[in-house]
Amino acid sequence: MKIAVSLAAIAASLAFTPVLAQQAPPAPKAAPTAADAEAFLSTAQQAMFDHSLIASRADWVNSTYITDDTDALAAYFGAIRTEMNVNYALEAARLATAPGLSAETKRQLDMLRGQLVLPAPTTAGAAKELNDLSTSLQSAYGKGKGTLKGEPIRGSDIEEKMGVDRNPEELKEMWLSWHDNVGAPMRADYARLVSIANAGAKELGYADTGAMWRSKYDMPADDFAALTDKLWAEVKPLYDELHCYTRAKLNEKYGDAVQPKAGPIRADLLGNMWAQEWGNIYDIVAPAGAGDLGYDIGDLLVAKGYDPVKMVKAGEGFYSSLGLAPLPQTFWERSQIVAPRDREVVCHASAWDIDNKDDIRIKMCTKVNGDDFVTIHHELGHNYYQRAYQKHPYLYLDGANDGFHEAIGDFIALSITPDYLVKIGLLDPAKAPGADKDLGLLLRQAMDKVAFLPFGLLIDKWRWGVFNGSIGEGAYQKGWDDLRLRYQGIVPPAPRDETKFDPGGKYHIPGNTPYTRYFLARILQFQFYEAACKQAGWTGPLHRCSFYGDKAVGEKLNAMLEMGASKPWPDALEAFTGKRDISGKSMIAYFAPLQQWLKKQNKGKQCGW
Repeated sequence: MKIAVSLAAIAASLAFTPVLAQQAPPAPKAAPTAADAEAFLSTAQQAMFDHSLIASRADWVNSTYITDDTDALAAYFGAIRTEMNVNYALEAARLATAPGLSAETKRQLDMLRGQLVLPAPTTAGAAKELNDLSTSLQSAYGKGKGTLKGEPIRGSDIEEKMGVDRNPEELKEMWLSWHDNVGAPMRADYARLVSIANAGAKELGYADTGAMWRSKYDMPADDFAALTDKLWAEVKPLYDELHCYTRAKLNEKYGDAVQPKAGPIRADLLGNMWAQEWGNIYDIVAPAGAGDLGYDIGDLLVAKGYDPVKMVKAGEGFYSSLGLAPLPQTFWERSQIVAPRDREVVCHASAWDIDNKDDIRIKMCTKVNGDDFVTIHHELGHNYYQRAYQKHPYLYLDGANDGFHEAIGDFIALSITPDYLVKIGLLDPAKAPGADKDLGLLLRQAMDKVAFLPFGLLIDKWRWGVFNGSIGEGAYQKGWDDLRLRYQGIVPPAPRDETKFDPGGKYHIPGNTPYTRYFLARILQFQFYEAACKQAGWTGPLHRCSFYGDKAVGEKLNAMLEMGASKPWPDALEAFTGKRDISGKSMIAYFAPLQQWLKKQNKGKQCGW
């Protein structure tokens, strides 16, 4: 009751009227002009800005207090947002034909036309149905549970357990129960959501929803797909060596009956619910004589008495060391840093910009471990980016592209080196690992950074296929399993059939978050990192560089962040790195010593799958 009253009061204070006819300007009867387009953009951006203030609050409450009522509130404001954005997108498509448009006006119209993630058609009730479905799917994920030893266990706890459990039967139980209980029931609703979104995309002039997603990168949709394939080809040889080595180590650990010497890897053995990052099984793959890193970040945090809030303070400290302003007091008052004990929440870590100004927050169910320490640095990257571009018009309140937004925090986190840990007092200087530990450090990072690459690519490869019909409703599971095998070289721990829907077990599918951004981010972060290290004058091995405390790097970084989406992404890339093309070469350079070592370890083995 208090939530409903609070949201109602906010809506009233904003003088917000959820009547779409009053928000969308009527289309002029005469042929469109450049003046019409500019007037429309001004009106539309102000309306979207105003609506985002209440919709963001409704979404926040729904994610941090999941009930039927907050589901309904989020769906209500989401339906308004979807229908409003569809109307604006249709009008933008019409006005884009006006003669004499400036380059900036044309770009803003294109951004408005393609900004939707799930476009609803103008059919009566379609926007509400689409938002009801998307809200229901996300809430189903948030409430989802698997089992361990027959007892219910929530998703965030499964993530933790699968990182430390080495019993293959228990791993299998957690993996299957999560995907069966959470993913499978979503299948019919997801198919309906795809059908509605595709109808909306076609009304906007796109072939399907996937083509609309791929159009958001300042290049034709097909050219963007080709770019992702090019980047994957650059880094795939490194992944192939890592896969071969990891499979051999898993075979040594579990034997042929659990993990054969040849072929794909069993997905649940890789220390992660989705086999997207493998760092949690470093103890299994650690190289003989060089595997001891000399420290464990999680152990260091516990030994120094860190709690979740202190971990976030440490993350803030890195950005402050670069000269960026501290987080506002409201961040600490309003963020969800730990999981509440009295209600259901979405534990998946995320960063929020509630008012397009200074009300920035994170939402996590933080645990005191190394993974969450890195995640904090990542999520804060979103927040500092959000605050940096706040002065732009609404359509430019975003990263240069969505891969940039993900890469900022990740490249900061690459500076979580032994040198950095010493500087912030977490690691005793006398215990800092020397160069003889570099191989282990690189392997530990590759188990996350490199292992993720094919997963980051295939999520949207699957959705692009679902949206364009090449993966039909009757082959959702097969299409998923085929891509997992083709790109990752993994298989589920038990056969799956078309009663299943394993994609639904990954948050970003029911959450309808485009995923190629994460693949791009894994590539971009190494470009950003190499550029920052060069700016800092670093001359040693790239993987040992930390630019912590370098305010000149921070100044140049902030200049790129302040650009937001106001320029095409190659301009933003050039502003910080001096280059206009995304490339996997920086990542390959970072891991070059490891790749050479892996080739020696794999000599004589039957690599591939």
